[in-house]
Amino acid sequence: MHHNTKGMKIAIAQLNYHIGNFESNQNKMISAIADAKKQGADLVVFAELAISGYPPRDFLEFDDFIERCWIATEEVAKHCTDIAAVVGLPTKNKVSVGKSLYNSAAFLNEGKIQDVLHKSLLPTYDIFDEYRYFEPNTDFHCVNYKGTKLAITVCEDIWNLGVQDLYKIKPMDELMKENPEVMINIAASPFHYEQAERRKMIMKANVDKYHLPIFYANHVGAQTELLFDGGSLAYNAHGELVGDLKYFEEDLQVFDLNQLPEKAESKAKPSKIALIHDALVMGIKNYFQKLGFKQAILGLSGGIDSAVTMALAAEALGSENVRAILLPSQYSSDHSIKDAEDLAKKLGSPYQIIPIKTIFESFEKELKPHFENLPFNIAEENIQARTRGVLLMALSNKFGYILLNTSNKSESAVGYGTLYGDMNGGLSVLGDVYKVDVFELARYINRNEEIIPWNTINKPPSAELRPDQKDSDSLPEYEILDSILFQYIEKRKGPREIIEMGFDEALVNRVLKLVNTNEYKRYQTPPILRVSTKAFGMGRRMPIVAKYLS
Repeated sequence: MHHNTKGMKIAIAQLNYHIGNFESNQNKMISAIADAKKQGADLVVFAELAISGYPPRDFLEFDDFIERCWIATEEVAKHCTDIAAVVGLPTKNKVSVGKSLYNSAAFLNEGKIQDVLHKSLLPTYDIFDEYRYFEPNTDFHCVNYKGTKLAITVCEDIWNLGVQDLYKIKPMDELMKENPEVMINIAASPFHYEQAERRKMIMKANVDKYHLPIFYANHVGAQTELLFDGGSLAYNAHGELVGDLKYFEEDLQVFDLNQLPEKAESKAKPSKIALIHDALVMGIKNYFQKLGFKQAILGLSGGIDSAVTMALAAEALGSENVRAILLPSQYSSDHSIKDAEDLAKKLGSPYQIIPIKTIFESFEKELKPHFENLPFNIAEENIQARTRGVLLMALSNKFGYILLNTSNKSESAVGYGTLYGDMNGGLSVLGDVYKVDVFELARYINRNEEIIPWNTINKPPSAELRPDQKDSDSLPEYEILDSILFQYIEKRKGPREIIEMGFDEALVNRVLKLVNTNEYKRYQTPPILRVSTKAFGMGRRMPIVAKYLS
């Protein structure tokens, strides 16, 4: 059956696209085509919706946007002489029923768009909302190229997740009727720290089911909060991994269908924390690049969250492009200021100290008659946080810096942060990282040498907004808090189920109540770089006025 695949060489091109930047996207593809050609490839495979960038969201509702996708694809096709390509793009549904678009793969050859195939299984969970835009495909055929039959599918990654029984149509089952010899799968599979392993499982399951080699092309790079880790894959017909493209970088690899190796060298599996680290650095870097900004600013408190954010930003943007502002209040300890200075010096980043005591006092003075002699409470604590927010935003506006938000997921979950204060920012770096993992990240950043002062890592966390304050005064220990939050947020366990796991009932109810009543704050936060299976933001849609306790 495989006699006619002689010498067919397939390249997987894994690129970092920019949504709506057609010129940049098409030029990247054109240069990848030239590169693949040089390496003797017959076919080069690009990712799902590569032409537009993923996810284009409501840009898909603009006819002009769809038109330009087609024009850019025709432009790329002109370079497909002596080589063919598979390219993802949105295309118009010519029929008047159903949604007006398909999520498609164009087959380019001999300088033209020769064929267009569409996606059938449209994901609508978590961050995915494809059924909002696209019509599911019901018409299946393989592509014949150089005597080889290609089964080309777009993502369809729910084939083996138990969900497929809900669907009448299984794209590969349909395509198998034509006896294809190879599977080509173009995808947009965003990163979370378990995704690479899951992806391999799914690909292998497909090979085991259909006994065909598979070439799988993914995106790499960040689109605001969605991070794509790359990790495109190739498997031979025996279900052995023969190609594993780079993670978090652009890559292009060529495979000879005739001589697929028996196995790829197995690389050491990176730890969860190493993956999160690399994903966040890429997320910061791409957010700035794609928006055309170079410099970041942040409030550096001497605490662990701002320290980790600063170290990641310095790695992403260059330490000279990250400005730290130390904003001590009368409650800031001397060691916090020293820790913050030590970090800025160690990184070689510019920093300034702006004490907030006198500004805070002038607020107090003006508000005194209006506060009616009520005791010091959260109102005064928040004025300090907001004073810092005002100063950081002033510098951000004056010099064109983007303010990085330093809140972590644990704080964000329970509302331990001040709106228009420490929750300010253009991008939230750690908003999907629980506090226990922030400590792990700090240790990882220090894996070769002390960058973040060990004192920052080892001292008890505090917001330093009143005398001798510690986080543990108002929150349970982070180990326990984070375990409860993880069960509720990532695992979607209800209050009763969490209590049955052995957590204290009153504590569970208190924590869940905090999560639910602080939804209104998260509604106003900056975009959060997503590294888990369930991040705050577009993938978690909760009512603001809701009550859900045991």
